[in-house]
Amino acid sequence: MSNMNTWDQFWYYLAHNGSYVLSQFTRHFLISIYGVLIAAIIGIPIGIFIARKRRLSDAVIGVANVIQTIPSLAMLSIIMLGLGLGVNTVIVTVFLYSLLPIVKNTYTGMASVDKTILDSGKGMGMTSWQILYMVELPLSLSVIMAGIRNALVVAIGITAIGAFVGAGGLGDIIVRGTNATNGGAIILAGALPTALMAIISDLVLGFVQRRLEPRA
Repeated sequence: MSNMNTWDQFWYYLAHNGSYVLSQFTRHFLISIYGVLIAAIIGIPIGIFIARKRRLSDAVIGVANVIQTIPSLAMLSIIMLGLGLGVNTVIVTVFLYSLLPIVKNTYTGMASVDKTILDSGKGMGMTSWQILYMVELPLSLSVIMAGIRNALVVAIGITAIGAFVGAGGLGDIIVRGTNATNGGAIILAGALPTALMAIISDLVLGFVQRRLEPRA
C-alpha cells in the first residue's frame, strides 16, 4: 500500500476490511438510535408537561441547555466514572445531548397549536386526553420530528468519539487511522461512512417530517 495514493489505499482497505467497516457502521448507528429513542421516550412527555405548566418551561429548557454546553469528551469522561467503559456510557451521553432538541421542539409544537382548535375540541365534549392524542400531537408531530431529526444527526457525531471509551463504532476506525503511519485512508474509511450516515438519516427524517406536516 505504500506506493498507492490515499484514495487507492482507501479502496484497498475497504476491499479487505469491508465486513469490519460494515459491522462498525451498524454498531455506530444502533448506539445513536438507542440514545435518541430513549431521549424521545423521556423528552416528549417532558415537553408536553412543560407546555401544560409553562412556568416550568424556562427552568427545564435551561437545564437541557446547560447539558448541551458541556463538551462531549468531558461528558463522556464524567459518565464513564459512574458506568465505566463501553456502549452504555455513549448511549447515556447521546441521550443527554438529545434531550434539548426533543424537549424544546415538543414544547414549541404543543405551544403553537391554535387555541381556537383546542376550544373547538372542548366544545365537542372531548376530554383532555382526547384533545392531546387527536388534536395537539397530530398538529405538532412535524415539529417534534424536526427535533428528533436534529438530535439524531448530532448523536451520530457524538457516537464517533465513543471509541475513546471502548464503545466501538466508526470512531474506532478513525482512531486506528490516527495512530497508524500514513493512516489517511483508514481515517477516510471511518469518516466517510459517518458523514454518509448523518446525511442519509437527515434526508430520511426530513422526508418523514414533511409528510407529517399538517395540511389545510
